Amino acid sequence: MLYSLFQILKKLSAYKLYNYGRLYVSFHASRLLKRPVVNALPFSMSIEPTTSCNLRCPECPSGLRAFTRPTGMLHPSFFESFIQQIKRHVHSLTFYFQGEPYLNPSFLEMVRVAHQNGLYTITSTNAHYLNETLAQATVKSGLDKLIISIDGVTQESYSKYRVGGQLEKVIEGTREILKQRQHLRSRSPRVVWQFIVFKHNEHEVHLVKKMGNDLGVDSIQIKTAQVYHFEEADALIPENPNYARYKKEASGEWTIKNKLLNQCWRMWQGCVVTWNGTIVPCCFDKDAQYQIGNLNTESFSEIWFSDAYKNFRQSILKGRSQIDICTNCTEGTSVWAN
Repeated sequence: MLYSLFQILKKLSAYKLYNYGRLYVSFHASRLLKRPVVNALPFSMSIEPTTSCNLRCPECPSGLRAFTRPTGMLHPSFFESFIQQIKRHVHSLTFYFQGEPYLNPSFLEMVRVAHQNGLYTITSTNAHYLNETLAQATVKSGLDKLIISIDGVTQESYSKYRVGGQLEKVIEGTREILKQRQHLRSRSPRVVWQFIVFKHNEHEVHLVKKMGNDLGVDSIQIKTAQVYHFEEADALIPENPNYARYKKEASGEWTIKNKLLNQCWRMWQGCVVTWNGTIVPCCFDKDAQYQIGNLNTESFSEIWFSDAYKNFRQSILKGRSQIDICTNCTEGTSVWAN
């Protein structure tokens, strides 16, 4: 844990701290004034290596093949141009939005570029491609944090959500990345198991913690599930309320626990870039409904300070409950189970 904190702090600079302070002040000024004040650039961002995925998870647009936006791969030349625009002010870059990052053959080369430019790098994977070669390349890329999705301790429970997946591949991929990290005498990436809790696997929370600890992962995070189809909620949402981001009303209707206050820190501290350069406001806009701009035709700073972004932030401050991607959002409440 101390080493991970050291890695995070190491990627800071005087300018990044100064920029973060300005972001923090401008967010709270906006909240109080009820109008968007933005005088700094984002501190963290996400970029999408691909929308493709090898699994068919039923609560995921990528798994359902339900996108209306194009499917494709992030191109390295575009990525290098992007890095030059954001490296001074961005501290952490998450290589994930939708899809499986390892399906992009240039993924780890792009991680290496981000690492060399002083960014703290994170990705999330289903670990089906972490063979010896890719595990070794992952360690060598300089990736700081690797989140591995594991949503069951038996093949039966795992495959109920990770449709088409094999639990044994996740376990072997985990072993391989830990093995290569030790072989290369590296303490990175930090390996985190992420367990999304549903009704069918909530009884396995203590078991996944034991399994992860036995394997030697650095951390195990228990995450509440996001549900899109509320007609199926009774079969999906755990009985233990600590493992759910929703509550059942007297009417029998499920609603999110979030109070949906008319404010959102995400709109100031970061944003998401799709594989083809589209800027969307946050990771809840999975189908890129709210496209603010495109890096193929505009610079990042032009988009960030644009009237289009200002208008979207104003709509958040005016009435967040009127924006559909916000009505299933956890901003203001925890997505991690206790």
